[in-house]
Amino acid sequence: MTFIVGLTGGIGSGKSTVADLLVRRGAALVDTDAIAHALTTPRGAAMATIAAAFGPTVLQADGGLDRAAMRDLVFADPGAKTRLEAILHPLIRRHSEDACRAQSASPYVVLAVPLLVESGFYRQYVDRVLVVDCDEATQRVRVMARSGLTAEQVAAIIRTQARRDQRLSVADDVVRNDGPVEDLGPQIDRLHQRYLALAAAKKPIDR
Repeated sequence: MTFIVGLTGGIGSGKSTVADLLVRRGAALVDTDAIAHALTTPRGAAMATIAAAFGPTVLQADGGLDRAAMRDLVFADPGAKTRLEAILHPLIRRHSEDACRAQSASPYVVLAVPLLVESGFYRQYVDRVLVVDCDEATQRVRVMARSGLTAEQVAAIIRTQARRDQRLSVADDVVRNDGPVEDLGPQIDRLHQRYLALAAAKKPIDR
């Protein structure tokens, strides 16, 4: 019975940093973004269906997904977003469940899900919801610095995600991440100890 912490947060909140710090302390990581990326590589399991649904304009020369083209299409056509999610989400769920089960030897699993709040499945699947939180201005600065997107593009992405108050309303635990990475250590240490205790309480006693 693997103890699973669902990790989420808005774009630029620092989810990857928090996940890495928990992994350094002994947690296993299952990242749905990484799974989605693998599914949309040239030989990815989702690409044949995506190509049939959207045509060659969203494909790179090697047959993988052209993420910039798909992002532009999704922003222009809400129906495209729905169709893409209908293809990817069932595959991501199945792969993430398999990956979590494979980590049964780990003390607990961090399941990173950017859309956890929007998904009824993941909220019911995890034992604990951990939200990485920062203000929207910090999100914008971080995303623009790392991606080269404009302020308008970042704002458009933020609008497609759950609101900050919606994420906080479902959180069992919150990491505040408005400052430097050094400020995260004490918060992560406390959470790690909490999750170890909760995971130990969940495991059945061998008889």
